[in-house]
Amino acid sequence: MNWYLQVLQKYAVFSGRARRKEYWFFVLFNILVGLVLLLLDNLTGTYNAELGLGLLGGIYSLAVIIPSLAVAVRRLHDTGRTGWWILIALIPIIGAIVLLIFLVLEGEQGENKYGSNPKA
Repeated sequence: MNWYLQVLQKYAVFSGRARRKEYWFFVLFNILVGLVLLLLDNLTGTYNAELGLGLLGGIYSLAVIIPSLAVAVRRLHDTGRTGWWILIALIPIIGAIVLLIFLVLEGEQGENKYGSNPKA
């Protein structure tokens, strides 16, 4: 939970570096919250099957889109890549696979041009 709150505290901070742990715990928590909100949307009747989204899930998605982008950019910085690499996900299938590999890789040891090692 602390990793999730830490990302939200850096709501729109696109500079610096983020550890794998910080990024992946944020992603895991978002998935869990999304599943709970999907259940609540189904129970309350606010789920729209055509859109594949419910009212609560949609509001939550809008609330965390900027922190999600920011932590992904910081994660790319940790691997020594510019945040613009996030746009590779726009290439169908292959782009998402390449971005996933970048996000899974271990960060650079020591300081890089984006800041000091967050593990230190």
